[in-house]
Amino acid sequence: MSQEQPLKVVPVRHPWRWVTGAILAVLIAQAGVSVVTNDNFGWPVVWDYLFDERIIRGLQNTLVLTVLSMLIGVFGGILLAIMRLSGNPLAAGVASAYIWLFRGTPLITQLIFWFFFAALFPRIGLGVPFGGPEFVSWDTNVLITQFYAALLGLGLNEAAYMAEIVRGGIQSVDEGQTEAAGALGMTRGRVLRRIVLPQAMRVIIPPTGNQTISMLKTTSLVIVIGYYELMVAAQTIYSRNFQTIPLLITAALWYLALTSALTVVQMQIEKRYSRGTSRSVKAQRGLVNRLLASGSDRV
Repeated sequence: MSQEQPLKVVPVRHPWRWVTGAILAVLIAQAGVSVVTNDNFGWPVVWDYLFDERIIRGLQNTLVLTVLSMLIGVFGGILLAIMRLSGNPLAAGVASAYIWLFRGTPLITQLIFWFFFAALFPRIGLGVPFGGPEFVSWDTNVLITQFYAALLGLGLNEAAYMAEIVRGGIQSVDEGQTEAAGALGMTRGRVLRRIVLPQAMRVIIPPTGNQTISMLKTTSLVIVIGYYELMVAAQTIYSRNFQTIPLLITAALWYLALTSALTVVQMQIEKRYSRGTSRSVKAQRGLVNRLLASGSDRV
């Protein structure tokens, strides 16, 4: 009886991978050489204006606008998500209408609308509604400046998108946990704070990071109302020296640098909130039980 010959394992060859890789390497090298050697890019101009005082001032305004708009968007989104998921039909209807309106109209339209809000209401006041006496009022043009118009447009628009992100995160949590917490006597607010939101953050954080990065670049739309941010700073300079491409590259380099920094921060936050996802189901149930027990002691 002859012995069986051992099977000879031959690795699968992928010649087209090497061909594709070689072609891509040549194209990338050619593009890189063209970018570096083409004088029309104006790299000396780019380096001269990269840390120009006007560019840095526009960059600071962009960062302030991004942070404040995201704060309005996040807190407004949480409030809208809770309203939409509530059992109150009026609150749910108002939240749904808000999301429909702000997601259904262009952001640039909303920015211009807030900037010209004085055309509708020349004065804004506080008093008794439906024609009652007015206690205090302000000139709308003085109250809603370019900055506040930009903040209202970006922040309120972002709240509509964040509402759907938060709602998806809340709905991703098993309803059995909220029912168990309710059976233990925990209030809806405590269940939301101690059980639902901490687990929903794993779903909420990644798209929120993407929204923040998107907001950083979306702030460039406030150019339509003339608020001085990074793109307006670049436009102001190249409208005088006619170095359009170098100034656009200068702004793009700052956007890339800030986007890269935000991406690193997002990865760290995601890493923090993803701790424990590899635990067994038994360990996860044990954690939920401890949270419920801790919550019931404080009800």
